Amino acid sequence: MRAILTFFILTIAMGATATAQHNHPSQYKGEEKREIKSLSEDDVKAYLAGQGMGLAMAAELNHYPGPKHVLELASDLGLSTVQAAATKVSFDRMHKEATRLGALIVEKEKQMDHLFASRQIDPGSLKEITAEIAKLLGELRYVHLRAHLEMRQVLTEEQVRKYDQLRGYKDGEHKKH
Repeated sequence: MRAILTFFILTIAMGATATAQHNHPSQYKGEEKREIKSLSEDDVKAYLAGQGMGLAMAAELNHYPGPKHVLELASDLGLSTVQAAATKVSFDRMHKEATRLGALIVEKEKQMDHLFASRQIDPGSLKEITAEIAKLLGELRYVHLRAHLEMRQVLTEEQVRKYDQLRGYKDGEHKKH
């Protein structure tokens, strides 16, 4: 009886091990249905809408406010008419350029997806298209960071502190590195 029980337990354990070895669903499961495999629907929408997507975090979290949020907080920050106008100009310039670059990024990602899907990709075309995408991503990040940099010329130190406070960053505490 003991031998039969041991055999039964070993058989179940080996079966479970074999099943586990052959059942490795990818974290990407379901994403193969995307129009552009490398971008989620939300990513595409964000690029096309010129959204920040966290590209300016280095500025935002180091006391360089973003024009979009400055405009949203204009009343709380006590922006003057001149400051509000300068912020709007900065935002509009950033947004226009970001939507242009975002559309180009989406298009290049679509082209790369097509190259893979059609089996036309080779090392040369892969290097070329990834370099183009990287260049566009760098330009997009620059556009967003530059707009944050511009806000330091528009706002007073007190307004920057208030902005940080309103955004929930350590009570607007500023430390030099």
